[in-house]
Amino acid sequence: MSGRGRSAAAAPADHRRPPVLALGGLLVIHSDDQGRTARFDFTTLPGPTPFRQSLARLFAARCAPAGTWRSVKTSKGAWWAIRPFTQFLDAHEDAPQDVGDLTAGFWNAWRLSLAPRAFDYTKHSRVAGLLQQDPRLPHAVREAMAKRFVWSARGERAYRPEEFRAIRSAARRTFRPALQRIRENTRRLEEWRAGAVGHGTPQWLLGEALDVLARTGNVPLKPLKSGGMRAVFRYRAVLGGTGSLHTWRRLYLSRKEAAALGVLIAAEFGFNATTICELAVPTVVPDSGPAAGLIYRLSLEKRRRSGRGRFESRNVADMGADSAGRLLSEALEATAPARTALSPRAEADRLLVWHETTPHDGQNYPGEIRIGPFGFGTDERATKDWGRSVGLPGSPMRRLRKTVNVLYRREPGQNSQDTHDRVYVLPEPQVQEAAIPVIADGAVDAWQSARRTVFQARITQQPDWNHQSATCGCVDYTNSPFGLPGQSCTASFLMCTACPNARVTPAHHARLAHLHQALGSLRGALEPAVWDADWAEAHARLSDLGQRLGDAVWSAALAEVTAADRARIDQLLKGDFDL
Repeated sequence: MSGRGRSAAAAPADHRRPPVLALGGLLVIHSDDQGRTARFDFTTLPGPTPFRQSLARLFAARCAPAGTWRSVKTSKGAWWAIRPFTQFLDAHEDAPQDVGDLTAGFWNAWRLSLAPRAFDYTKHSRVAGLLQQDPRLPHAVREAMAKRFVWSARGERAYRPEEFRAIRSAARRTFRPALQRIRENTRRLEEWRAGAVGHGTPQWLLGEALDVLARTGNVPLKPLKSGGMRAVFRYRAVLGGTGSLHTWRRLYLSRKEAAALGVLIAAEFGFNATTICELAVPTVVPDSGPAAGLIYRLSLEKRRRSGRGRFESRNVADMGADSAGRLLSEALEATAPARTALSPRAEADRLLVWHETTPHDGQNYPGEIRIGPFGFGTDERATKDWGRSVGLPGSPMRRLRKTVNVLYRREPGQNSQDTHDRVYVLPEPQVQEAAIPVIADGAVDAWQSARRTVFQARITQQPDWNHQSATCGCVDYTNSPFGLPGQSCTASFLMCTACPNARVTPAHHARLAHLHQALGSLRGALEPAVWDADWAEAHARLSDLGQRLGDAVWSAALAEVTAADRARIDQLLKGDFDL
């Protein structure tokens, strides 16, 4: 299993460039720390021009190095939330012309136009968060924005155990053959480079082709008249063909195989898809090794957080087959040839690196980073393609994250405890089903505990008993609920306060108050476990009696304790009192 010790990770250097404002303050160009750039043209949005200019300035501030939007993916999500707001502005003749003109009534009207669902809640919260940066925003509008947006969080359900196991098995069936293929061809390449293969033999030709593949990302190719490329003829026989499985896939993962690896990581750690896509190569903790087991340190970043808590590290141990650390070891082994081919490029520090099946030129993969034939991470499109290839309706990543964090890890996965409980745990049907017997057992335990700790004897003013016990009176000494019918009671004197046959009159108050005080004094002289086992329930029942009688009566009773009462209680506690 993984060692989940966590510590704050050092924040990486911020290489983001300040956003560019152009076209009269209506064009924002955002460059993130992943090297991606996006253009947001506010001239294409409807609504009053001053309001759009203000939105653009606020938008640019969020994209700045000091802002909270570190990823182009985040700024694009905000952009699509702003558009419906500007459309709402444009549809009203009396719409506010700028942020300072916005009223609580207009904001409430915008809010009521949104459906009670998660998507519209996101639009509401993103526009509100943007506008709240402007000091001109009226206080009444800020108060209106602070009101809770009620929406139904149906969301994705966690997978059932059998579904979860089936998805993991399918991902293994995709990734493990790829790992074995890369492992075998890496061994052949190392033998060739070490000179352990005879020159001119088929094995030598294969090693030469693998060497070119390891250095360039492709086996030796020659151009075709059609404009394409094909493996050089002299290597085709030893390669076994010209398809991807016989050429570049000998050393590199395909996009679909990398997606399967991402699914395995999600199923093991409960990370979201963005975290897995941007996961850096884990480092090995010093002093760990094959003898004691490798311990990897994962550096994680929660992009939606700012300040403290944004960066963390997690230690994961490779303790053998089926451990979380073993999955990391296999991921590193399967992607090492790709990082070697990319070295010394900075992008090679990504854990998930794969080789494209066909050239990226002309394909619509917005936001993806490509270097030559290599791609990085795994996006929703890739996991969706993998999911459909194994019979799933789409990408399993979101449901896997919920399944792992709610049903297996049972702790927040880069979320606050409140978000984990409110968004992930409470709406989950499996959690609700599992909670029914737990709640029932808890109710029974609470009822039984209450019976043990609540005073059960009857409080009276006049004696009505036929037997005097050590602490109070008793109306039926031979029919105790703690013994056999018709036989004398043999229960401890401490159980009298839990017996409905017992009677307590004002004559007993002083003795019982002193007993309560004596039991409390024993708490400081005994081990907690011993006191809890022997005296806690009796002390709780006497505390309940004191509350029923009231503080004034209980304090007066303590003042009336006699020497005889002290002697009797002392004998009772020592166990040498004889009726």
